[in-house]
Amino acid sequence: MIYLDYAATTPLDPEVRAAMEAWQGVYGNPSSVHALGREARRLLEEGRERLAAAIGCRPRELVLTSGGTEANALAIYGVALARGRGHLVSTQVEHSATLGALRGLEALGFEVTLLPPDPYGLVHPEQVAEALREDTLLVSVMTVNNELGSLYPIEAIAEVCRARGVLFHTDAVQAVGTVPCRVEALGADLVSLAAHKFYGPKGIGALYVRKGVELFPLLPGKQEQGRRGGTENPLAVYGMGLAAEKAVRLLPEESQRLLALRERLERRLLALEGVELNGHPTQRSPKHVNVTARGADGEGLLLNLDLLGVAVSSGSACSSGSLEPSHVLLALGRSREDARASVRFSLGRFTTEEEVEAAARAFAEALARSRPAPA
Repeated sequence: MIYLDYAATTPLDPEVRAAMEAWQGVYGNPSSVHALGREARRLLEEGRERLAAAIGCRPRELVLTSGGTEANALAIYGVALARGRGHLVSTQVEHSATLGALRGLEALGFEVTLLPPDPYGLVHPEQVAEALREDTLLVSVMTVNNELGSLYPIEAIAEVCRARGVLFHTDAVQAVGTVPCRVEALGADLVSLAAHKFYGPKGIGALYVRKGVELFPLLPGKQEQGRRGGTENPLAVYGMGLAAEKAVRLLPEESQRLLALRERLERRLLALEGVELNGHPTQRSPKHVNVTARGADGEGLLLNLDLLGVAVSSGSACSSGSLEPSHVLLALGRSREDARASVRFSLGRFTTEEEVEAAARAFAEALARSRPAPA
């Protein structure tokens, strides 16, 4: 099987797996004061410190979560519920976790503005500035779009928010190990992360919270400085820290390698009749290629690719069981039919040139199978 769905999840890096296996015997509760608890606490804090160093923040500014979805929810609900009322700004093309949290706040009486993207899926600082109100509590714009790979002008948006005294959150789940992701450069007050997107274990993530930002805890408890209750998983945190450290170390060479593979794949796909690119042609993650195959049966296209041994996605993995077309592609102006006939390829650390070439050939065959035969 050729795996080209790295934006959905990445395999656990073998070095990280081996390092975690060496500590499998650590089972104490990190909140306990006895020797086993202290051992677990040391492992937990080492992972936290490694992650903090990788993204350029203080260890105590990281709140450990179960993943990116919880990190997004904690940022959005946490800020809003700490204030009690007000207005939030985001975009129509955010991850479903962010949009779901915003819908939940609307049900509680908060007001939400969702900014429309341009034809490339981008949202611009001027739009954010125009949407801000006196009662705006938070702006949330992702760093890298999970379906398109579009790169947002996060630093400029952060400046707009800072000038108006509004907190800024970015979902950087797709960013670590793909593009530079240092919190001081992003300028955000809150940053969401998920280990399984950068070759770490599943079920663990973190929310960077700038010192001084008040959050209402979604899970009450004394852990994580009272910001997120529940016994932490030291082994998973340790694995996350190791994975982030390696992803950042490999970034300069890996981003260039992925970009070359992405361009090779794009050339092959876009040479096919009726195949069009979704997202910005250049202002895009080096690992994302999202295309629409006009006139194709979307379900048939994916099934045939799977039968031909290529694992890809029709959009966000969190929506893979849905028959509905991608909300991101609809926001770009794609018809429901074209949105369904779209495929996201996402490359990763173990992708080879040979796999890219084989995947392009398989796509051409799957496309021919999924289009109606000429009359």
